[in-house]
Amino acid sequence: EAGGAVLGTAADKLFSLSGLFAVYKPKGPTSAGVLNLLKERLLAEAGVQTNGNKRNQVLKIGHGGTLDSAAAGVLVVGIGKGTKMLRTMLAGSKKYTAIGMLGKATDTLDATGKVTEEKPYDQVTKGDLENVLQKFTGHIMQVPPLYSALKKDGERLSTLMKRGEAVEAKPARPVRVYSISLQQFQPPLFTLDVECGGGFYVRSLVSDIGKELSTCATMQELTRTKQGPFTLEEHALHEDKWTIDEIARSLEHCTSLLPREPSHKKLKTEHPGETAVICE
Repeated sequence: EAGGAVLGTAADKLFSLSGLFAVYKPKGPTSAGVLNLLKERLLAEAGVQTNGNKRNQVLKIGHGGTLDSAAAGVLVVGIGKGTKMLRTMLAGSKKYTAIGMLGKATDTLDATGKVTEEKPYDQVTKGDLENVLQKFTGHIMQVPPLYSALKKDGERLSTLMKRGEAVEAKPARPVRVYSISLQQFQPPLFTLDVECGGGFYVRSLVSDIGKELSTCATMQELTRTKQGPFTLEEHALHEDKWTIDEIARSLEHCTSLLPREPSHKKLKTEHPGETAVICE
């Protein structure tokens, strides 16, 4: 009998959530897929039925920058008014740990693709690799991968490629690399820590390093360890923590990490009628 009231409060609490938090994205699903699962979980917990009823309040949620399906790590999520703050996340700095493999190239530049080239790599020393990294530090030009979320005529390049359409490489564009360090070298594998700005592709970096060493290379694994102020260890909520209360707690903690904006006085709860979906 009292159940209805409880549902009401859970839904009220869910629709009043506002700000930025971070979740852990595992290898496998797309970033959009992770977001949809998160949304389903929260709506189910709040007891909100979403069976095509258009008049239903819609949960406003978005993420601050796609991670490839094969990659894992921090995915920043905006909820409520926080969705307006996601732009700053796209441009901000990010940290990655990447494992590259010398001697093989693939069409996607990562382990999910077809091998397009194989070359000897035994001549490459740890010193060679460390020296090359300096060339990729600072303000550099980078050609983004063909298999990517970048769009041509409104369609993702990866979608066009999979359909077998000829896709021209996008022109090189300026990107920023704050630091790269070699963590491990066990040929053919090498592990890099990279801190970079927005629009940077670690897959392209690994491929370019291979070419620079007169061999080829492809990315085997990628983990985003930090995005803006959100770190994998401290802030990324794993799936078992995708609850209204855990997220409310996380939002409270995370708000303190973000730069203060004078306009953000106490965030008011949005009127349920004016919410919209932000997905990718």
